[in-house]
Amino acid sequence: MKRRDFLSKAAIAGLAGGTALLAGCQGEEKPANQAAAPAQVKKSIVWKMVTTWPPKLPILQTGCESYAKKVEEMSDGRMKIQVYAANELVPGLGVFDAVSSGTAECGSGAAYYWAGKDAACQWFSAVPFGLNAQGLNAWFYSGGGIELWDEVYGQFNLIGRPMGNTGVQMGGWFNKQINSIKDFEGLKMRIPGLGGKVIAKAGGTVVLLAGGEIFTSLERGVIDATEWVGPLHDLRMGFYQAAKYYYYPGWHEPGTCLDVMFNKDKFMALPKDIQAIMKVAAAETNQESLCEFEARNGAALATLINKHNVQLKRFPEAVLADLRVLAREVVAEEAAKSALAGKVATAFDKFQKQWGAWADVSSRSYFDIIAERQVALK
Repeated sequence: MKRRDFLSKAAIAGLAGGTALLAGCQGEEKPANQAAAPAQVKKSIVWKMVTTWPPKLPILQTGCESYAKKVEEMSDGRMKIQVYAANELVPGLGVFDAVSSGTAECGSGAAYYWAGKDAACQWFSAVPFGLNAQGLNAWFYSGGGIELWDEVYGQFNLIGRPMGNTGVQMGGWFNKQINSIKDFEGLKMRIPGLGGKVIAKAGGTVVLLAGGEIFTSLERGVIDATEWVGPLHDLRMGFYQAAKYYYYPGWHEPGTCLDVMFNKDKFMALPKDIQAIMKVAAAETNQESLCEFEARNGAALATLINKHNVQLKRFPEAVLADLRVLAREVVAEEAAKSALAGKVATAFDKFQKQWGAWADVSSRSYFDIIAERQVALK
């Protein structure tokens, strides 16, 4: 090969090598006619949540929607939950069976709705003269309540977690004054759970109605009284148009827990981090719901009294004392209905006594001071 040809080929090879080196530093440039690699599609797990609540019911149904949004955001879209209100996919009181069977992967309601499954369920929502929201959350998260809940719901292939709390409820709307325990005799009242059993023991007739049926039944005299939640929701339901007297305190539901339930098989099949997200989002929603009730009930109560001339009344002390006696009898009877009910009732009672001793010297004494100051300011 002639020297000139050799140098020419070497120069071309050197230029090619330099171009390759430059391409390696700057990133290889794809030919114009080469299609870009398709973006990887993120695969999401999609669950259905069925609830006992009417569509868009503030805090209760909207809390479920908020929960679903939290889960999706925390999981970066890997977990999505489609929320269905009562009767959109299953009847409101069909939630337990739908989730247990896996027809829906999760649901929301209040555990006392499922007393017919096991009487023990009732202790995970509200017990008359029992724990308020602060005490109930303490029992759940730090006093063994959730472990007992897992034991009870586990019989039905379910896992339950707190996902809301109403705080202390109102005693209810009545079309006659309650001056003694005898005034409950023959009274037709919409009231669920253990509280309803107490009213029945007092001689009343308990009527179970879905939320959307209560106002019409009260207005038409199908029922004489109803409890629902508290001022915020009672104002929205318009009960002041159908009943004269608004009683307090809510002895029957001093801090009602609203829950989320998961189908256990399907929950345990989720990745561990998604399981954690589902539980953490429930705990956050639990806290938020209680805060919203506490923040908004006062203004709603003022509207009921000042705008709608509602007659706010406190149950007489003698009535509350009689109701407490009947409540003890009911709780003992329900606790005897199953081995687990007895176990849960014993644990609940033990924790309430322990917590109550502290509450007496902390919260109760503080509120007494505040009440004294308010009287002095008047």
